[in-house]
Amino acid sequence: MTNQGEPTLYVNRWGDTSDPAPGRRGSYRDICSCFDQSRPRPRARVGFHAERQDTSAPGWQHLLELIDEAAADRREEFRPLTELSPEERRQIITLPPSIAALTAVKHLVLYGSNLVRIPPEIGAMTSLEELTPYTSYRLDWFPYEITRCRKLTRSTVSTRALFGNYKMRPPFPHLQSSPDSVTDLDLGNLDPRRWGANAIRSCSVCDQPIGQRGLHQVWISLRVATDVLPLLVSACSSACVAALPGGARNYIPTPHKGGRVDQPASDWD
Repeated sequence: MTNQGEPTLYVNRWGDTSDPAPGRRGSYRDICSCFDQSRPRPRARVGFHAERQDTSAPGWQHLLELIDEAAADRREEFRPLTELSPEERRQIITLPPSIAALTAVKHLVLYGSNLVRIPPEIGAMTSLEELTPYTSYRLDWFPYEITRCRKLTRSTVSTRALFGNYKMRPPFPHLQSSPDSVTDLDLGNLDPRRWGANAIRSCSVCDQPIGQRGLHQVWISLRVATDVLPLLVSACSSACVAALPGGARNYIPTPHKGGRVDQPASDWD
C-alpha cells in the first residue's frame, strides 16, 4: 500500500519533445488561422495550406540525413524534431517521401511540429504502432494511406485542429471536380492549394499509378488508432471511391467533396 505522504511521480509521456524555446512559439512554428480552434464558430469556407516545402532549406537537408540514419540503424522510435534547431523545425512543413524507408519504426513523434501535411508514403511504415503529432496545430488532415499502417493502435492528435472534428465541426476544404483524364495535369507538380499536395502519383485505395485513369478526390472520416481523422483520398477511379468503407460513427457516413456539406451537430451545440 502506497504511503499517502509520499509525492506521486507522473511520467512525462514524450520526454524531450517539449517546446525548444518556451515563450517563443513564433521561433519554431507558424500560426494556423484556418478556423478558430478554441471555440465553435461557423465558418463558410476553409482551404488547404498553400505552402510548398523548401527542399533547399537547412532543416530539410538535416531531416533527410536523420531519416537515412534511422532507416540504416532500424530504429524503432523516431523523434526527428528534437534533433533540429528551432529555425530548422519551422522550415519543415511536410515530411519527405523517404519516410517509406522507416519500416522498423514503431513510434513516430512529431510533437509541436510546423507540419501542414503528411505524405502518403507514411503508409509504407508498416511497423508503426504509435503516432504522436500532438500540438501540431497546422496539421488539419491526414492522407488515406495511413490506413495501411495496420499495427497503428495508439495516436495522440490535437483533434481541435482537424477538419470536421466533433467538438466544433469546422468545414472541409472543397475538392476539385473529378477529371476522367489527367492528361492536362502535371501530377508531379500540383498546386497544393487546390489538390492538398504538390504531387499525386498512386491511388490511395488500390496503390496503382494514377496514370491516365483520372483523379477522384474525396474526404472520409475514419477512426485510425485512438482518433477519428479526416482522410484525403486520391483515387484513380470511381470504383475505388465506391470501395471505401463507411465513415466513423457520428461523422459524415459517406465519402464527400467537402465544402458546404451537412455534418452532425458539434459536441458543444
